Amino acid sequence: MYISKCAGDGIFSKGKLDPFGDIKLSPSSGVLNYGQGLFEGLKAYRKEDGSILLFRPDENAKRMIMGAERLCMPSPTVDQFVEAVKLTVLANKRWVPPAGKGSLYIRPLLMGSGPVLGLAPAPEYTFLIYVSPVGNYFKEGLAPINLVVATEYHRATPGGTGCVKTIGNYASVLKAQAEAKAKGYSDVLYLDSVNKKYLEEVSSCNIFVVKGNTILTPAIKGTILPGITRKSIIDVARLQGFQVEERLVSVEELLDADEVFCTGTAVVVSPVGSITYLGKRVEYKNNGIGKVSQQLYSALTRLQMGLADDNLGWTLSLD
Repeated sequence: MYISKCAGDGIFSKGKLDPFGDIKLSPSSGVLNYGQGLFEGLKAYRKEDGSILLFRPDENAKRMIMGAERLCMPSPTVDQFVEAVKLTVLANKRWVPPAGKGSLYIRPLLMGSGPVLGLAPAPEYTFLIYVSPVGNYFKEGLAPINLVVATEYHRATPGGTGCVKTIGNYASVLKAQAEAKAKGYSDVLYLDSVNKKYLEEVSSCNIFVVKGNTILTPAIKGTILPGITRKSIIDVARLQGFQVEERLVSVEELLDADEVFCTGTAVVVSPVGSITYLGKRVEYKNNGIGKVSQQLYSALTRLQMGLADDNLGWTLSLD
């Protein structure tokens, strides 16, 4: 794993690679006491020729910088972030699965590791990266998920931290997610906290609604995460002739959709088989596995795995 430190000058030291293992933290560290921490997630893929590809690591770096600013933390530069990811992946290249058999999941962390008893930014920060091989999320093609719309819980509020990948955003959805899974649902879809009728996102995925040739997705307004996969799917969809609208999307539009899908690093594209809202269950055609989600999933995964020409400059090859 990769570790770099930063003190009060805001500049991260040249990092080093250590064997994966426990880390030492003060009981009064900023991350443990006040949640001053961010994380990112991206993947490395092995091509048929044995080489390794990263997918848009610069976008994860930019998002970490944005999140760090919101949480009063210094952050590695884009170049430092990307170089650290490259070093970590190359040091663990034996764990990158064969082509088509999965990927190497990469988890960068940025946290206030220095001791601070009063509510204030930590005096020291740690940037850490570790990795883990993962199999294909769907073993046999796309598999639909069944969502329930939350009416009692909200993931974020205007002016809060919903738009950054802070650790606290994920702890706060665990209760609603656990209750949903206990009732047989795959996950929870959250509504806005003001009007309580516009879509926001799923616990760890962005949401898309398809109607005809138009694809709708909630606009980035400060309460949802600007997903890298979300951004990529929007660009790919537009290149393939779809009209993509980033705006307020109502529950009524969701229930009247031709198909619905989610996007995220883990799943890439996950079709939605059904939505349950206020006790009413709406099922989508073909068990939710629509042509649009299949088409976009195929187009993006072929790019990520190096099976299609990357005319967009999104992949980074590691030699």
